[in-house]
Amino acid sequence: MAATMDNSSGDTASAMMMQRKSSLGEGKNIDSSGNGRPPSSHHDGGGRATGGGSVASSVMSISSRPTQITTTNLRFMIMDAPRQSNLHLYIKECRRNHVTDIVRVCEPTYLGGELTSAGIELHEMAYEDGHSPPEDILQRWLTLVEDRFFGVNKKEQKTIAVHCVAGLGRAPVLVAIALMEFEKMDAVEAVMMIRSQRRGAINEKQLQYLEGYKCRMRGGGGCACVIM
Repeated sequence: MAATMDNSSGDTASAMMMQRKSSLGEGKNIDSSGNGRPPSSHHDGGGRATGGGSVASSVMSISSRPTQITTTNLRFMIMDAPRQSNLHLYIKECRRNHVTDIVRVCEPTYLGGELTSAGIELHEMAYEDGHSPPEDILQRWLTLVEDRFFGVNKKEQKTIAVHCVAGLGRAPVLVAIALMEFEKMDAVEAVMMIRSQRRGAINEKQLQYLEGYKCRMRGGGGCACVIM
């Protein structure tokens, strides 16, 4: 059973974790889907990032600009939820950024036929707002990440786009988990990296959940996970 976001981790963070957490601050989204939009300005990423930041600055009809989170091995694009009326603009950005898959973590706001026609695979991984991702969603998500970035043809440039409602809660949580699992980051490192590119992502409750998340294997290849 996946723990809800309301259940904080019982483990006490290490001194180093607490020092970094104090400088991290609290996310500005109100709930796990995020009420509000990330600002248009952004900062250069740090840590293991080889690139990142907001894309599609010239496209004014997209509610909030998609944000790339890029490391040596992984490429994600965090978005808000497209609507049927502007889906074609998101598809254009997906093509520009080599998106092969879109993971929808919230209720549908558009039909998937246009994505299929564009050669982009849609994955339904919705889970309840205000809760942690359940085990079946986690396993599907980690399998997808592993297949795309560590499987056959892993040298091909690929990006996984993931969105919830505003791209500030559930979607960034999944990206943070992937960073922890495959890039050996701890929770604070992963959240700091995401927030440096998408300000307001991941609130305090979600950070506590990520601090209690434990990986059995790290660095790719048959990851199995436990929710604490």
